[in-house]
Amino acid sequence: MKTKSATPPEVMRAEYDFDYSKAVRGKHYRRLLKEGANVVVLDPDVAKAFRSSAAVNEVLRSLLRMSEVTQRLTSRSSGRTTRAHR
Repeated sequence: MKTKSATPPEVMRAEYDFDYSKAVRGKHYRRLLKEGANVVVLDPDVAKAFRSSAAVNEVLRSLLRMSEVTQRLTSRSSGRTTRAHR
């Protein structure tokens, strides 16, 4: 009985190449370190509401502005409570 070799063939088949022969290792490494990479996956129902990532960013920035305004309004209060009239 003939056993198969565990080592891969030396030459990759042409149909499996997919331009891997031209690939550059770590091409985007420095940029990702500098800029960071944040990937957010939206649920399908949320993704349907937005046409693009720019639309998602616009809504999120609006929400951030609204939360800042609301936070300023609550931080201006004196914090004192009024006593009930007897």
